[in-house]
Amino acid sequence: MDLMDKLSILTDSAKYDAACTSSGASRGGRDGMVGSASAGGICHSFAADGRCISLLKVLMTNYCIYDCQYCVNRCSNDVPRAAFTPDELASLTIEFYKRNYIEGLFLSSGVMQSPDASMERMCRVLELLRGKYRFNGYIHAKAIPGCSPELVTKLGMLCDRMSVNIELPSERSLRVLAPNKTKENILRPMAAIRDTLRQNSQELAVFRHAPVFAPAGQATQMIIGATPDTDWQILRLSQGLYKQYGLKRVFYSAYIPVGTNALLPRDQPPPLLREHRLYQADWLIRQYGFCAEELLSERQPSLDPLLDPKCGWALRHLGDFPVEVNRADREVLLRVPGIGPKSAQRILTARRAGKLTFEDLKKIGVVLRRAVYFITCRGQMYPGVRLSPSFIYQNLTADTRRNPRGLPFALGAEQLSFFPAPSVPALSGTAEADGTGGQAGRKEGLPWSIPAM
Repeated sequence: MDLMDKLSILTDSAKYDAACTSSGASRGGRDGMVGSASAGGICHSFAADGRCISLLKVLMTNYCIYDCQYCVNRCSNDVPRAAFTPDELASLTIEFYKRNYIEGLFLSSGVMQSPDASMERMCRVLELLRGKYRFNGYIHAKAIPGCSPELVTKLGMLCDRMSVNIELPSERSLRVLAPNKTKENILRPMAAIRDTLRQNSQELAVFRHAPVFAPAGQATQMIIGATPDTDWQILRLSQGLYKQYGLKRVFYSAYIPVGTNALLPRDQPPPLLREHRLYQADWLIRQYGFCAEELLSERQPSLDPLLDPKCGWALRHLGDFPVEVNRADREVLLRVPGIGPKSAQRILTARRAGKLTFEDLKKIGVVLRRAVYFITCRGQMYPGVRLSPSFIYQNLTADTRRNPRGLPFALGAEQLSFFPAPSVPALSGTAEADGTGGQAGRKEGLPWSIPAM
């Protein structure tokens, strides 16, 4: 098999890994080195001005000894197989970079023989890039669950960002659909990355030229829609991962039907709208100070497909509104739909010069079509607005029902039919597995029972 055949197979096999993030690492060019890493946006996506900011997203190999039912590369699936040698992949990456095809590398791998053997091959690729080819650009590497802590440290010293895929939102789902993986094998490398990052930050505080471990931090990925796990479980798990493992990002990947297991959904479109709402809720947790318990509950376990999570929270807490923008502090302003961190700061600055009006807020950058239902200016609400849940909901969802501009895709009937609960079969056998009638994890905190630090 020639190199281009391998590239075709292994880039196609890697397409289900989410990689849509800026690098988080900033490193300028150096004499004698090739490439650079920019905190401004090396990612596998399109920038706002239309530029394609690209990583070479590829697997080391799609040979895998595991049989994860949701994965296209599972050992029981009949797909073309290939594997790069470390020299082949390192040479290919640097040649693509020199031709301006890519700005960095996103590297993952199937488990070819064992987790450690696969990790050693990935480390060798990065050693060649950083050493032989003097490549100084951005590299995101995925550690393999079950690998040794020594290899996690070695890989982290060579890459900018590391991630370990948590795969599914609950341990029960993992036991049924990925019997070769365990919670411990996934969380152990996460803990090793977290502890090494802490230790490295202390070393850098003392020794300025100490080697840097994964300067862009760590991330993880969850598959959405392959199991009956609710948005409530997913957000609680993400919140726990942020707090206890110091993750920079949790990526949500809408399940694309690639498995044949009877427990997996079939003939359903990927739940892209649900994925979108989870990203919005995740952003509120990371950037706005919300917690998962404010956004959802066991009684209301699913996000509203027609309403963004911040508007949904505001509608459930109308007693806290309307907010007078000329007096409210920053924390209160951030809870208002349509007001973000930048516009909140602009409000605080602008109102020093005088009382703000709705027209002033529009110029500042406040999204008035959402904010007007929850604010007053100079003690007055916007003309024609009523503080009524039905009135507000009807107006906020009007644009969404007409295929909104704010969503990155068309809102079809298939997407709406996915809510309020995922339309997938129950995981048969889980009641026997945990001995609790399938209810384990619902009232004992996080679905994964993540241990405290």
